[in-house]
Amino acid sequence: MKFIKGTKALGLSAALLAGTILGGTFVGPALIQNADARPIVVAPPLGAPMSFADLVEQVSPAVVSINVISEQEVSDGARSMEDFFEFFRNRPGMEDYFKDEEENDEEDQPRTREARSLGSGFFISEDGLIVTNNHVIDKATEIEVVLEDGRELKAELVGTDERTDLAVLKVIEPGKYSYVEFETDAELRRGDWVVAVGNPFGFGGTATAGIISADGRRAGAYTDYLQIDAAINRGNSGGPTFDLNGRVVGVNTAIISPTGGSVGIGFAIKADQAEEIVEQLIENGKVIRGWLGVSIQSFTEDMASALGLDGETGALVRQVVVDSPAQKHGFKVNDVILEVDGREMEDSTEVTRTVGSLLANSTHDFLIWREGKKMTLRVTVGELPDNVADLPTNDTEDSFKGVEKSGETAEVLGMKVGTMRDTDRRRLGLDPGDAGIVIGSVKTGSSAGRLGLSPGQAILAVNFKPVSSPSEFEAQIEAAKAQGRDNILVSVRVNQQTSVLPLEIKDE
Repeated sequence: MKFIKGTKALGLSAALLAGTILGGTFVGPALIQNADARPIVVAPPLGAPMSFADLVEQVSPAVVSINVISEQEVSDGARSMEDFFEFFRNRPGMEDYFKDEEENDEEDQPRTREARSLGSGFFISEDGLIVTNNHVIDKATEIEVVLEDGRELKAELVGTDERTDLAVLKVIEPGKYSYVEFETDAELRRGDWVVAVGNPFGFGGTATAGIISADGRRAGAYTDYLQIDAAINRGNSGGPTFDLNGRVVGVNTAIISPTGGSVGIGFAIKADQAEEIVEQLIENGKVIRGWLGVSIQSFTEDMASALGLDGETGALVRQVVVDSPAQKHGFKVNDVILEVDGREMEDSTEVTRTVGSLLANSTHDFLIWREGKKMTLRVTVGELPDNVADLPTNDTEDSFKGVEKSGETAEVLGMKVGTMRDTDRRRLGLDPGDAGIVIGSVKTGSSAGRLGLSPGQAILAVNFKPVSSPSEFEAQIEAAKAQGRDNILVSVRVNQQTSVLPLEIKDE
């Protein structure tokens, strides 16, 4: 179970907790499974159900508990205990205690230990295919599934996708297993009943009920969640959330909690996304995603207004990967991606998902905005590499080079700004001669203050035009006002990263 402490919005830092450490006693009825070639389907009750017992009884044979043995690197705390024993190793009289210790450990090799954890999963085929979370079986050396009737079966990994936190297993022992289906056509609404079945804290065969609290909670570039209030805890990871027809509407994955236990805010990967990923994992053992080779941020309506593109949305290119499909086909920093194959893009997440759904080595049309003009780039996308975060990028342009002017300062939009010096450039990771002005102070309540600008940051450009002095900054603001615009786009440098933000310039 992904555990998100506190009430921060989904998508911020989260710890991966693969189920729960073994120690709970497995509890489950001794039933015999009788599988046939049809998925389990339950007739829904009319109105509010008096009981979920019939539903739970029918779907439970398809839900499994997952026991995982993995190799994990020894933590600093565990190593410090080893160092404690090492202190006594060569002391007089202690030889017998250490005579069986191996002497060939190499200090430069990572020391590991065996770890055991628990999770949940569910059958999706009669021949034993099981869906669970990637973080449940991550680094597993041995996987065992426990069925509703108590049987313990070995399983092997079919495929896994870290980006969506999904994995597919298959039991090794041939047989016919009860299974369930994904529900991808239902129009789920807030308030609809759902039932979660899984293995919380090692108590297998546990069912909880609740409602869909919200739909479409985004987490990362590739995943939408259902938010549910049916109790899910550590160990529920990978288990199913059912509708009243007994079909899977979500794969339980994460919780938000200040305590580590359920507080009624749980998240399940939506069935349509899960089914699409699962099909690829079964076919290829991995998910093959299209790759453009750019780093992007959402291009909002406020940003569009600053450039005279009222109503347009999409994604702003902040970096271009060297030798990527984007660079080879002419993408540049500050291009705005508006459409892909004629489909309008809402934000950076939609662009990422759209490109990720494209077949590698297929060709597509990208409508972009660049320097006041719209144009179409025809691009043959590649395959998303595993090490994309480590690839070199071009995140600045030659046009950002400027001539340093000494000592100039000004009060603009509630900020005191001054000429950038080489010490500032080194601090911000810029090259000598790069354009920009440094923020010295920001008035509380000003448009700059409301935007979150602060002393020490630098403004590199206005509406993608570099500024090298406060006077150039003021001139760009006046030009925007003359065009009747209420905002400008400022390229802000913070901690060696550049973001583009809409800054209000209306007279206050």
